[in-house]
Amino acid sequence: MGTVTIGVSIAVPEPYGSELQQLRAGFGDAAAHGIPTHVTLLPPTEVDGAVLPAIEVHLAEVAARGRPFPMRLSGTGTFRPLSPVVYVQVVEGAAACSWLQKRVRDASGPVPRELQFPYHPHVTVAHGIEEAAMDRAYEELSDYEAQWPCTGFALYEQGADGVWRKLREFPFGSATVPPQTGRVESGSLPAR
Repeated sequence: MGTVTIGVSIAVPEPYGSELQQLRAGFGDAAAHGIPTHVTLLPPTEVDGAVLPAIEVHLAEVAARGRPFPMRLSGTGTFRPLSPVVYVQVVEGAAACSWLQKRVRDASGPVPRELQFPYHPHVTVAHGIEEAAMDRAYEELSDYEAQWPCTGFALYEQGADGVWRKLREFPFGSATVPPQTGRVESGSLPAR
């Protein structure tokens, strides 16, 4: 199957997801239409495609231990000058996101991953664009607000065209992994 690039994230639901994606494109971020609006739990990571079933089992187990929580976005922040990013801040739900991303990347799981920077949940609205456009994104979204109940996360794969596509959703609660397919279905985890 070869190497694939995956990511795990919490999707920002409608109407907020499309709204922030359009704003990101409007600031001149060429990647905006290829990246669904999200809060990252596992950044882009190259894996052997043959490991995807084990990754899905792991993600189902993480989701089974998770519970819905409130997510609220408010205002902007930036990682500049360390990284050319402007984002909308996660002001409620950050601790739950942190808990989830640690379990997704756990060293005992199939996708152990060290991070380049300390984890900071956020929604990117400008990345790697001209400074003036970054400043505009920071200012125009400074009073942005959105909230929703977070009920799960998803596994994404980046295509050869650079577009990220959802492979599977993992709702919080419980899940079963049928032995014949390795695919995750709703239900409860088998006893170990």
